[in-house]
Amino acid sequence: MKKYITTIMFLACFMTVGQKKEIKKAEKLYDSGDIQGATELLKSNETLFNNADEKVLLQKTYLEAKIDQANSNFQSSYEKFLKYKSSGGKDTEYDNNILKLTSDIVNSAIEDNAEKKYKEGASKLYLAYTIDKEINQDYLYYAASGSVNGSDFEKALEYYNQLKDLKYEGITTKYFAKSIESGEEVELSESEYNVYKKTKEYSDFREEKTDSRYPEIIKNIALIYAQLGQNDKAMDAVKLARQSDPKDLNLILTEANLYIQLNENDRFEALMKEAIEQDPNNATLYFNLGVVNAQRGNTEDAKTYYNKTIELDPNFESGYLNLVSLILEGEAPIVEEMNGLGNSRADNARYDVLKTERENLYKECVPILEKLVSINENQEAVKTLMNIYGTLGNNEGFKQMKSLLQ
Repeated sequence: MKKYITTIMFLACFMTVGQKKEIKKAEKLYDSGDIQGATELLKSNETLFNNADEKVLLQKTYLEAKIDQANSNFQSSYEKFLKYKSSGGKDTEYDNNILKLTSDIVNSAIEDNAEKKYKEGASKLYLAYTIDKEINQDYLYYAASGSVNGSDFEKALEYYNQLKDLKYEGITTKYFAKSIESGEEVELSESEYNVYKKTKEYSDFREEKTDSRYPEIIKNIALIYAQLGQNDKAMDAVKLARQSDPKDLNLILTEANLYIQLNENDRFEALMKEAIEQDPNNATLYFNLGVVNAQRGNTEDAKTYYNKTIELDPNFESGYLNLVSLILEGEAPIVEEMNGLGNSRADNARYDVLKTERENLYKECVPILEKLVSINENQEAVKTLMNIYGTLGNNEGFKQMKSLLQ
């Protein structure tokens, strides 16, 4: 019995020595840069480590964390680092390894963004944030932006709402000084700023705080809710955002678009006018007012807005087409009355008057359509102008437009 126990103890000691030996081999391979070799050695000795003691398993977990990091398996790497620490691991380089892991994750995310792999980059930036949620809040902000770029609006909304709950502002200090040699102001890092203040190479040193990102975050939450069709939540968010920045044009337009979806045209029109105060040369804003007024039967106001649209932007094709369409709406009641007339002298006289009115509508449209055709031969404009020329008896114009039809 004694001999049997001694044999078991000997085997256990032998296995422990073997486990430590293989771990050291794997660590040497890793330190030499042979990541693949270290990985294969651990894998080939998987059975050997099944009954390893806690100390050996900690060494193995720590090495696997570093191998995963080298192979860009960042999530797995971080989980193994955490497992090592929570199980009592106390390597003096642990904190430095975590900092390097964060740096590797962020650099990989930057590469993803450069290749337009925005979703992958955003996921990595969020992981970098979770590693230290106090210090790395900027990465949560960039993860949200990356998700928007990747059209992953659900994930972007999740990140932006986290930023809102944190009341994240992202305010930083920028450092500037004027170069004595060039006479131009340049931006410096904080360390450069402190060094150059002691030299004579720069003058006019100044510091500048960046704007808070919080209003932008609230605005983006509203925009995303609107994008997702969640109008009630979007409205709540946009009202909150406008409290922070009541003159933000994008916020005004977002709120206006929400009112359009809710068929509240009065509120939409008021906001469009408010937007024009912020951006008086924006042709699209006038066009939108033209559309709303046309829908509400305010023909003259709509014409005014459409004319202003093409005055500000002569290439705004929809402005021309909507203006012509609005003018031609006056044709329907004229034709209806013409069709209802009889053959009396009075009816014939009235018919001639109505015919002239109808032709005048066409003549009003001609210069508008001719202008649009001259810009880029818009096919809808060409076809409409051809029909008008045909009705007015302008055979030359009719032939010309017919030749432009594709």
